Parts: sequence; C-alpha cells; structure tokens
Amino acid sequence: MNTYPVWIDCDIGVDDAIAIMAAHALPQIDLLGISTTCGNASQENTYRNAHRLNGLLGTDYPVYRGAVSPLCRELLTASHFHGNDGLGDVDLPVPPDAVYRVETAWDALYDAAVKHPHELRLIALGPLTNIATAFSKYPDLPGLLHSMLIMGGAAVGGNITPAAEFNIYCDPEAAELVFDSGVHIIMCGLDVTLKALLRPADWDELAATGTKAGKFVRDCVQCAWQFSQKFGLSGVAMHDSCPVLYLAHPELFRAEEAGVKIETRSTLTLGKTVTDLYSDKQFDEKNATVVLDVDRDRFIEILKNCIKSI
Repeated sequence: MNTYPVWIDCDIGVDDAIAIMAAHALPQIDLLGISTTCGNASQENTYRNAHRLNGLLGTDYPVYRGAVSPLCRELLTASHFHGNDGLGDVDLPVPPDAVYRVETAWDALYDAAVKHPHELRLIALGPLTNIATAFSKYPDLPGLLHSMLIMGGAAVGGNITPAAEFNIYCDPEAAELVFDSGVHIIMCGLDVTLKALLRPADWDELAATGTKAGKFVRDCVQCAWQFSQKFGLSGVAMHDSCPVLYLAHPELFRAEEAGVKIETRSTLTLGKTVTDLYSDKQFDEKNATVVLDVDRDRFIEILKNCIKSI
C-alpha cells in the first residue's frame, strides 16, 4: 500500500471536519499539515475549528492561518449549512495546548512542497484563495506538487447560483489562477459530491459506537441536515470527503479528463467551471480530471469505518 504526503487546505465546516477525520484514519495518507481559509465560516472560526479537531482526534497536526477574505471580493459564508461557528454549533473546545503558529498558510505549504518535491498531494476543500496566494508568491510551487485534488465546481449546475458551486463562486479569481497554473487538478464537484450522501441511519450507527468521533459526526451534521431536506436530499452530502477518498480509493469513482476554465466576468455565470466534457468544441489543454460518479455504498462504508477507528 502506498502512503502519500498530503497537505489539506480548508475552510473547516461540517464536511471538511469529517474529511479531515477520514484523512487521519486512512493509512494511505500522511497528513503533514492543515491550512485554513475563509469560506464556510470566517477565517477566525475555521482556524479555531482546526485546533478543535486536533483536540477531538488527540492529534497535533500543524495548523496555519491563511486568508481572511477573497482576493478581490467580499467574504461570503455559509452559516445556514454549517452553523455560526462552522461546526454545527457543537460544543467542542479548543485544546489548552493548541500551538498557534506565526508562519502563514502559503509559506508553510511551500516549505512542505520543497521538502517533498513531486510527491506532495495538495487537497483543497474550500475557496482557493490560499492556493492562489501561494502560487503567486512562489511561481515554482505548481511544478513542485505531484497533484492537486479539490472539492469545487461542477460540470453541470451549481448550488450557490444555477451556474456556480460555492467554493469556486466565493473566489473565482483565485480559482482561475489555480486552474491556469499548470498543476493537474482532480476536480470533485457537485456532479459527484451530491451522490456521496451520509444518511440518518449512518450517523446514528456512528453515534451508537459511543465514541467522541461518532457522536460528533451525528451532532455536527444536524444543521446541514435541516437545510438538505429542503432540497429533497436523503442525507447530507459529504462533499469534502470525496477528494480525500479519491486519493486513497480511486477505484470507487468514475472520472474523465477535461479542459476546465473559470468564469470571472459574467454576472449570470460568475464562478462557473466551464468544461469541454459535453461540447464539440474542446479547449486546447486537458488540465483536469473531472470526477462524475461514485459507488455511494462503498464510499460511505469506508468513511464510516474511518470514523469508527478513531
């Protein structure tokens, strides 16, 4: 079994937290560090949430503070889905021994890539502001990465507008810079993530184990569950666990190579990930692997086993 050095950049909300728990448990992943950005919640809350997760997991993953706002737009958050604090307003304290590092997210990411040239897998679970900042400051960084996996975008549709997915819409200029950087991107967008549903029976099963991790998962998804039911979903989408499990278990997924560009100018389609998957006209470059489908039952079983092992 291969083990990959991994860096996670995230705007820790409910599904980010569960994705990090999965990354912690998966033997294929050696998690080197976590950087936080704004998105699901304010940067202050996402940074705090990373430390709260360290406390829950009994880990000391290095945590680095990143962007407090998008590159050139106003901050948009998602308290309607993630709660006011980003973790469903669940009581989860910051550990008293939390280490607050002064190194920025983009500097820490670059240092990790230099130490693991062409081996580091970068997983981005939120708006791409930190990554765009890192690529701008360190132009050689894209070439140092092995690959980049993101939760973001959609070949079809959106969830913040009819055309755009939340993470890309929050900072489309950052997404444009990243998609044009030359790094190959594995894009887990809404096409696949809305099929990766954790259902009430699943989180009840996890809570019944009696572990802090299992109870936390059940409790933290309740705000998201109330919102998800309004759209007829049978569970809460594990958006951010998709790129994590794709890295460890690509056999669970179906994907196609595609050219992907980001719309940054149109009001109607701002933040749309424009792909050439369903077009006679093709882009000059296939810069992304677009993930389109998942074996939901196997996906959820592996995810639940990860949580049960904590």
